[in-house]
Amino acid sequence: MPGAKQDLSTLNPTPEQTSPQSAQTAAPPGKALARTLRGMLALTDFEEPARRYLPRPIFGYVSGGAETDATLRGNRAAFAELTFVPRVLVNTSERTMKTTIFGRTYDAPFGFSPMGGISMAAYRGDLVFARAAAEANIPMILSGSALTPLERVKETGRTAWFQAYLPGEIDPITNLVNRVARAGYETLCLTVDVPVPANRENNVRSGFHTPLRPSLRLAWDCSLRPRWLVGMFARTMLVDGMPHYENMINRAPLFAKKAERERGPRDKLSWSHLELMRRMWKGRLVIKGILNKQDVRIARESGVDGIIVSNHGGRQLDFTVAPLRVLPGIVAEAGGMTVMMDSGVRRGTDVLKALALGAQFVFIGRPFLYAAAIGGEAGMRHAIKLLKDEIDRDMAQLGITSLAEMKRELLMDAHSFDGFGSGS
Repeated sequence: MPGAKQDLSTLNPTPEQTSPQSAQTAAPPGKALARTLRGMLALTDFEEPARRYLPRPIFGYVSGGAETDATLRGNRAAFAELTFVPRVLVNTSERTMKTTIFGRTYDAPFGFSPMGGISMAAYRGDLVFARAAAEANIPMILSGSALTPLERVKETGRTAWFQAYLPGEIDPITNLVNRVARAGYETLCLTVDVPVPANRENNVRSGFHTPLRPSLRLAWDCSLRPRWLVGMFARTMLVDGMPHYENMINRAPLFAKKAERERGPRDKLSWSHLELMRRMWKGRLVIKGILNKQDVRIARESGVDGIIVSNHGGRQLDFTVAPLRVLPGIVAEAGGMTVMMDSGVRRGTDVLKALALGAQFVFIGRPFLYAAAIGGEAGMRHAIKLLKDEIDRDMAQLGITSLAEMKRELLMDAHSFDGFGSGS
């Protein structure tokens, strides 16, 4: 989306104004923003203000899972089943959470999951994510269904990775891999758990479609969120023009009466296509969406550098196992591959539990999108700080000075008196 010289900064939404009624009494934007963010004490606190800011279809698309949301709930339940067995009287005054993967050292053990809805929720949201990630020295993974050209995101954020949705066809694979390489990306992530679109009944109920279908219902839903309508949508249209799915095959517009977002035959995608990518791609190759140990073995034998254990945040197959539950077995099968995880991570304690079970890094999605929606880059910085502060505090209370010390022995089954930790 090309830029313009027009200054529309006054249209930027003020997060304190959570309804048209409150807009008349809101404080000046700077003070309102600071006051709102001071009320955000954890990543989960961003969700409700985002629900009040975003139009119903967009919030429903971002927040929902597949069918009954059983997978979505199961991701969080898995974390609750583990408790800590901390050590005491350990000098932790020089603790650090720096983490090295793929030869690069990051300032924290977490990054941003790929999400296609960022620039529907926040003005130039993909660029907001890229700048925030680079400033914090953590990775962000740009979604293949993003509304911003992958080249522009890489120019904006040096720590960006690219995530691809690919059909089982040689030409689209070849074209995209070459394009990502020309843009200067070092890490390419292939998402493999979307052979067909999921049954997201919540999208139908909330009126969401890709591309969005102009209708009286959509116009009404957007009119109920005037801060989003003016501060995000109108600002985007005036400055950048109609957003498009810039990195997809047919570059469909965000709003269209009849056009469809071309996905291609993803159900034909197979290991032979991955091996083609491995031969073409000289950088780090990551697979996202693995949960089965047999697939881990094949990925390792195919020369993959890393895997992200994921069930797509509960958005694909309902009643899919939570990544945390299969993580230890996958780590045992991974060999030299880097093992990462996403889906359901919300607290510093979640990050540390995943690391204790063998993950080397974690990725988080929805909470950061909500933070960007209601607070832009300031919201992102605040959300990053909240999670880093939690991890730092948790490390001290666990009695560890580095994340390498976060071992399974520091965990115990919440429902067992025997456990598998040192507290048994």
